[in-house]
Amino acid sequence: MSQAPELPFKLNDASLLRDKSYVNAEWVEAKSGKRFEVIDPGSDKTWASCPDNGPEDVDAAVEAAHAAFQIYRKVNPRQRAHLLLAWHQLIEQNKDDLATIMTWETGKPLAEAHGEIAYAQSFTWWFAGEAERIQGSVSVPAAPNRRVMIVKQPIGVAVALVPWNFPIAMILRKAGAAFAAGCTMVVKPSPETPLTCLALAELAARAGFAPGVFNVLTTSLANTPALSEALCLHPHVHKVTFTGSTRVGKIVAGLCARNLKKCTLELGGNCPFIVFGDANLDQALEQFMALKWRHAGQACITANRLYVQSSVYEKFTQMLVEKTKGLVVGHGSKEGTTMGPVTTPNGIKKAEAQVSDALNLGAKLVLGSGKGSLKDGAGEGNGVSGYFMEPTILTGMTKDMLMTREETFAPVCGIYSFDTEEEAVQWANDTSMGLASYAFTKNMDRVFRLSENLEAGMIGVNTGNSSAAESPFGGMKESGYGKESGKDVAVNEYLVSKTVTITLEDHY
Repeated sequence: MSQAPELPFKLNDASLLRDKSYVNAEWVEAKSGKRFEVIDPGSDKTWASCPDNGPEDVDAAVEAAHAAFQIYRKVNPRQRAHLLLAWHQLIEQNKDDLATIMTWETGKPLAEAHGEIAYAQSFTWWFAGEAERIQGSVSVPAAPNRRVMIVKQPIGVAVALVPWNFPIAMILRKAGAAFAAGCTMVVKPSPETPLTCLALAELAARAGFAPGVFNVLTTSLANTPALSEALCLHPHVHKVTFTGSTRVGKIVAGLCARNLKKCTLELGGNCPFIVFGDANLDQALEQFMALKWRHAGQACITANRLYVQSSVYEKFTQMLVEKTKGLVVGHGSKEGTTMGPVTTPNGIKKAEAQVSDALNLGAKLVLGSGKGSLKDGAGEGNGVSGYFMEPTILTGMTKDMLMTREETFAPVCGIYSFDTEEEAVQWANDTSMGLASYAFTKNMDRVFRLSENLEAGMIGVNTGNSSAAESPFGGMKESGYGKESGKDVAVNEYLVSKTVTITLEDHY
């Protein structure tokens, strides 16, 4: 895509903005010739379009990845590391343009977009190091004159089905591990954020990744189920990694089960955030603010249920309300904006329903209206959008409300009061989800009890941000299975282990 005058922004490098799918190092249209629109959630205006790929486009992409795998699997690990580091450097050099594209696709403020890019780069850096740390083993078994050798090899073509809320970080977390292991990949980005992914493909090509190693198929919301199913069922796909809702994750798992394909699922969260009476309330507040309101509450690991011990309930609630009043809601590209719109209007509808349900069951609004609102666009024209919601806080929450059972994914916070640690743990675990839990306390005995008793794949103690490239990321229960990032475990998701048993001559 050339630097068109109708674009609502300017890039330092206009060639970074690509509007075609990327297959075997070529920029291609869908076989149908159809395209879908990319909308700025801050103004509800169309500013770009991309190919609307369908199942008929899958074979060419997967076959290209399969052919490339035959070569890339044998590339020396040091060379894989160099490729990842070159990609890393190019992302660094183009981070301003990447942040701009991301803001106009997701709505998140520019500062948050830059924060995501820095976080995302931690994966390219980390997995560049992991590429050379893949090791098998040789052992001496009980049987005489034998050795057992474990050989680890890349599993094959991987498919990544990625969400819109962290479109760069989720791709680099998956692709970084896959490329370090020696796998090739086909990415299906979310319909909301295809251009961010295509920009990464352009930079991967500049970094030197061979044709077919990294491929991108864009598609509309309507075509997403059929395209995803075709990718999951293709015989040359041996690994699928999905980040998204639990409902869709179960469908993906079912598709992979048909042919026993390896699958990693990072699914929905209903994360509790527990503040005990002995906590440093300023520390808890600072961490909660960053966790809860980031990207307008649209993160799987965001705090979904805020539990505050009764002894500090009123004080912490007042602190939170006053601090939240300082947020500035607006278009993500506007200077001074600290919270943008939600990315899809369905997020507003769900949040409104949850707030209405809570109010009907006795909750009280202490900040915000709990309703979607119209905001000016990016300052150009009169575009308005129903994607905005002022930060909303409710008190008097109870376990029978929808917000207790469902993921919110919007700027809405419900505060629950509890008395004892046992009560807080019981309520925190009373969900089908188990992605992350957060607890703030200065009691070390309690820290160890919570670490063992909270049912979550990730637990943050006195921190609201425990996600890092060096730490395994993943949940339990209906929040999925498998791990991304971390030492060894993430790369192992893209490897197969062969057991080689050798009998030696008696005289050895």
